[in-house]
Amino acid sequence: MGPELHLQMIAHRTTELRREADDYRRAREAEEDTKSHSPERRRRSLFGKLIPA
Repeated sequence: MGPELHLQMIAHRTTELRREADDYRRAREAEEDTKSHSPERRRRSLFGKLIPA
């Protein structure tokens, strides 16, 4: 395998891995955002403010 071909393969794989990492990060952020807007979380924080510990 020539060095040029090897370099192209490395560049292509790097691009694929970065794309996968971005997709994973976006999915994780969307999941966290969904959880932060869930009604259960809001109820707990509301009761925490109304009923002092």
